[in-house]
Amino acid sequence: MSVTKDGVPAQAGTSPAASDAPAGRGRASRPGRRRRRRDDPRLEHVLREQASVWTRMKRERWTYAFIVPGMLFFLVFAYVPLLGNVVAFQDYSPYWGIGGSEWVGFDNFTAMFSDPQFLGALKNTLLISSLQIVFAFPAPILLALLLNSLISERTKRVVQSIVYLPHFISWVIVISIWQQVFGGAGPAAELFSAIGLDNVNIMSDPDTFKALVVSQVIWKDIGWGTIIFFAAISGIPNELYEAAAVDGAGAARRTWHITLPGLVPVITLLLILTIGNVLTVGFEQLLLQQPAVGADAAEVLDTFVYYRGIAGGDWGLSTAAGLFKGVIGTVLVLAANKFAKRLGTGGLF
Repeated sequence: MSVTKDGVPAQAGTSPAASDAPAGRGRASRPGRRRRRRDDPRLEHVLREQASVWTRMKRERWTYAFIVPGMLFFLVFAYVPLLGNVVAFQDYSPYWGIGGSEWVGFDNFTAMFSDPQFLGALKNTLLISSLQIVFAFPAPILLALLLNSLISERTKRVVQSIVYLPHFISWVIVISIWQQVFGGAGPAAELFSAIGLDNVNIMSDPDTFKALVVSQVIWKDIGWGTIIFFAAISGIPNELYEAAAVDGAGAARRTWHITLPGLVPVITLLLILTIGNVLTVGFEQLLLQQPAVGADAAEVLDTFVYYRGIAGGDWGLSTAAGLFKGVIGTVLVLAANKFAKRLGTGGLF
């Protein structure tokens, strides 16, 4: 019979070394548990997956190298500037910088929502965005369906080339062209004078300015927008059209029952992105035409931020307006994505 160091007989089946071990330590089950964790098939599967991912990345390292410039672009010009949103909570001064400027909490937001100029800019922004969603967003879809129905491939290519061109023209040139055509000395004014309507200048009429903005957007970007829908149409199997034609479906019914359902995922994706940009309606386009129609008709959130912040030096309030745009845009994207998933049409993520 063995005896412990204190002179107490050890229990049967134990050793002095075991009796000297501290209570709760040296349990035989722990190594077993560790071994079971190492031998867990789920863990082995995860480790194999990680190893395969790194192997593929190493094999395709030059492909990933081409992604690096794009990632750096968004990192430098999109994500790093987000840190500057702290200015929205400061009485910011470029002389003192972010670290030395006084913190004012939500005072800039309180002043923003009580500013009549901001409320007017928000109203104009929402109205122009609504008109663009109703009229400008469906325009490329209708044009793509129209061009897809053309039998002559040559005619289709010619029309595509013509409607693509305005997209590559800057807004400065676009506004100049429209001024020459629809301005007070243009052909449109002469036509109005010929039918008895004198002194009609569409480019400087505040009452029709919002319709003018939407028309300019349609004219400039309708051709470019059809590229995405043409790609979606080309992915629809021809067998569906052939089967519908055999069943006696005409061109209109094939478009309604085959082409449009095939475009629903793309339409949903683009609509979610458009809703997310509902508070962004084209800074350059509005800035160039604001002197002709006045701030009451052409002031939007983008021009408000420019004039109040960069031109006026009220950095805190203008940053608060920009942060407000970002938060609302994020909320709208999440809500639209969730709503699209509930309808069963898929979402952005």
